[in-house]
Amino acid sequence: MIRYTSTRGASPKRSFGDVLLAGLAPDGGLYVPEVWPGAIAVDPELPYAQFAAEIMWPFVAGTIDRHDFDAICAAAYDTFTNDAVIPIETLSSGIELVELFHGPTLAFKDVAMQMLGRLFDHELDRRGTRTTIVGATSGDTGSAAIEAFRDRENADIFILHPHGRTSEVQRRQMTTVDAPNVFNVAVDGTFDDCQDIVKAMFADVAFRERVKLGAVNSINWARVMAQVVYYHWAVANSAGRCADGGLVTVTVPTGNFGNVFAGRVAQRTGAGIDRFVVASNRNDILTQFFTGRAMTIGGVEPSLSPSMDIQVSSNLERLIYELLDNQGSVVAEMMQQFRSSGHIDFSGAIGEELTTGWSGYSLTDDQTLEVIRAIHETDDMLVDPHTAVGIGAAESEVASGVEGTHIVMATAHPAKFPDAVEKATSIRPPLPDNLADLYERPEHYDVLPNDFATVCEFVESHRSPRS
Repeated sequence: MIRYTSTRGASPKRSFGDVLLAGLAPDGGLYVPEVWPGAIAVDPELPYAQFAAEIMWPFVAGTIDRHDFDAICAAAYDTFTNDAVIPIETLSSGIELVELFHGPTLAFKDVAMQMLGRLFDHELDRRGTRTTIVGATSGDTGSAAIEAFRDRENADIFILHPHGRTSEVQRRQMTTVDAPNVFNVAVDGTFDDCQDIVKAMFADVAFRERVKLGAVNSINWARVMAQVVYYHWAVANSAGRCADGGLVTVTVPTGNFGNVFAGRVAQRTGAGIDRFVVASNRNDILTQFFTGRAMTIGGVEPSLSPSMDIQVSSNLERLIYELLDNQGSVVAEMMQQFRSSGHIDFSGAIGEELTTGWSGYSLTDDQTLEVIRAIHETDDMLVDPHTAVGIGAAESEVASGVEGTHIVMATAHPAKFPDAVEKATSIRPPLPDNLADLYERPEHYDVLPNDFATVCEFVESHRSPRS
């Protein structure tokens, strides 16, 4: 059975079930496997749910019955509208798009959240207890988490989003859910402010234990684990890789770094990925890291791709831990320095792997609109602004001379960001039939100040007394 350790090295090792419910480690670090399983080989002809069960099984073996786990996977991916679950399309340029947005809320977060809700249910039922889920969202995580946990008897869920800083579709997908265990909080601040409040809740041991706090953000290892699957799936089913067997570069539009770190785990467990391209918008702190090995926190600037409007990318800590040879105390010191000073330079601590295996690009809003426009003209396809950022970064990688197969993770349905798509193409993408009346549904949310104590009081006063 794999056990999990904290990236900051000062917390006890734990089982998958403990890590699932805990989210963040007590020392403030993020859980990662103490040892990695070997290469995982799975028949690419399997249906996605069975493929997923095979890929994830080494991470959960010993904590969940295999029959139960297979059933969880089958139920999770039965919620997707595409028969393939995650189809792959090839653009006229040869770039392959992995469509991760065919789940209930039209974004890649569904791939992990539909698993997470069922895993929580299974573990909470086994222990005979309840939990209070608190999460922060820049747009997509919240709706996916709410959809996964709505009406579940074992959990109350509180989602914090930055007031006025999500698309209307993103906001309404959260706030129009009428369920007794769902609470939406619009915080007067940025996503980073929301994320800091959630992290502070986990750091407050008394509060954490009193409300039985659980996490759905990608700080939760189970989220990352479920996302590992589609990297294996993409490589195994890539038309380009099958054709030439050459280099595989995967480009990921990312803000909090959880999605692309899942790709790194897939690479470590046998997926044939040679390079990662980290694609960002004007909030380019990750580009700073991958081009100069230093980061300076700036103000969060609103963009056409709001799910990436982030300055502090939590999951980068998992990669840093690995690049620093699993020295938890060193990671803890560096993270403390970064948050206190707003700047950190890794150039003397991290080796050459970042030069050969990673690159980073950022796109402006104008460049993003140009990509959306160009893809519509050349491929008769509408793409959302986050996917467009990924395509633009992949095109830059190709232009720089990187050969082989280029795969882009397409993270959201264009109808989630209709204003940006319409601005670029003069076409307003319609919502799917099941969401056609979204703009008419009543909303339910509370606006709170960016204040830790106020949000904690709200959670304590609204959670079920049975928790």
